Amino acid sequence: MFAFNWKKITKKQTTYYKLNEDFHCKVLGLNQEHALNNPEQILATSGESFFWARRFLGKKMGHDAAILYSFCRVLDDMADGDIPDGPEQLVKIQTSLENGCWDDHPLLRHHASMVREYNLPTDVIASLVEGLMDDQQAEVLIPNEEALIQYAYKVAGTVGLLMCEILNNKHPMAKAHAVDLGIAMQLTNIARDVVEDANMGRRYLPGNWVDNMTPEEIIAASQNPDGHHGVIITSAVHRLLELAEEYYASGRAGLAYLPARAHFSIGVAAKVYRQIGRQLLRSKDSWHGCRQVTSKSSKMICTLKASSNLLRRVPHPRRAHDASLHVWLKPYMHRGGGWG
Repeated sequence: MFAFNWKKITKKQTTYYKLNEDFHCKVLGLNQEHALNNPEQILATSGESFFWARRFLGKKMGHDAAILYSFCRVLDDMADGDIPDGPEQLVKIQTSLENGCWDDHPLLRHHASMVREYNLPTDVIASLVEGLMDDQQAEVLIPNEEALIQYAYKVAGTVGLLMCEILNNKHPMAKAHAVDLGIAMQLTNIARDVVEDANMGRRYLPGNWVDNMTPEEIIAASQNPDGHHGVIITSAVHRLLELAEEYYASGRAGLAYLPARAHFSIGVAAKVYRQIGRQLLRSKDSWHGCRQVTSKSSKMICTLKASSNLLRRVPHPRRAHDASLHVWLKPYMHRGGGWG
């Protein structure tokens, strides 16, 4: 139920990966800083919040979670063009997945053993790639809340489903909540990176929330946040974080389905990532100022707070999942994962 956010944790830092010498030299052609045979280093460098929570998973489970992170992180770097010919490689991967092949691309071959060991649903991985492909448009303009939730599912809710397998939890109810935790984290990330995304020609804030502003208009508004457009964006960011709260609440409700250590670790990850949104709401600069990060002291406080959630393990009737949170996800429920 560890739902990672696969947009850049720090887009200013370019992180590269080495699958093996063949992939390194013939496919990427780069002098890479990190190797996929050391996923812990990739996680520590590129996913600080998740690296903090990973330590509570234990050796085997934590390492395998890091492997899944590194796999998805390479896909994300391909989508953002941080790897030479990344978008083209992503197309090849998408075609391979559609054809049910895991030997047509070095990245897939490298992770084939993980897919076999955990029987990862390849349809879910295909949905993840589909979401990353959505970002390949010249300009990404999310029109409404429905499209927003569908996008958040594809790039983050899917990873919650995959992580359920890594955590050895196949309960359908757990998976529904895992989807929601992934969506919540993605919404937080969008709220944090409004200007950064606009600089990449992307507007994830629903158009009908922000008068269909273009990325260029968002960038201009960031220079005058108290102006008309700036106030509209601030209101939309707050609305987005309120929506994220609904999905965080559902994500937390599913923690009790997990093994104890996984419950605590994922609870910590959720607290730490949610803290970014809380800081955005308190910050005078909000979406247009310095990029929000969580300090070590904040992470420690979040860790202490997460321990209280372990009381959810005390036997009690688990409430039914709120189906309204998935009303726009019906087209994806049949694509593997066992959560629909």
